[in-house]
Amino acid sequence: MSKILLIHGPNLNLLGTREPDVYGGESLADVNRRLEGLAQDANVSLVCHQENSELALLQLIHGALETGVDFIIFNPAAYTHTSVVLRDALAAVQIPFVEVHISNVHSREDFRRHSYFSDLSVGTISGFGTLSYDLAFRAAVSHLEKLNP
Repeated sequence: MSKILLIHGPNLNLLGTREPDVYGGESLADVNRRLEGLAQDANVSLVCHQENSELALLQLIHGALETGVDFIIFNPAAYTHTSVVLRDALAAVQIPFVEVHISNVHSREDFRRHSYFSDLSVGTISGFGTLSYDLAFRAAVSHLEKLNP
């Protein structure tokens, strides 16, 4: 059974109450629950984590090697635009990943248009609200199916 690690970055614990005009009204628990259902239907293991600390995110990425993670779905949130440390961690572990964002980062402030992760990722999905996670999950499963036909 393939194993997917879903990592939510900083402030996503406030999903549903934080700037609902930008991020919608769905909670993080709702998103995780929906993706867990998709994982069950796809017969893959899904492990969900949310961390606000860069160190905790770094440890999750490093730990993915030890726990046999086959694919990562990663919403780096604000760290998208600032974290060379997390970029280097993803490059080091060499686990394929999709970068996901709830809002369309390219239609927001200029600083949000730069990502330290996009060039390393299998792909980037943004702008579809919390549906972005569903699309990222489907992309992850498709990628894994191509690797293990």
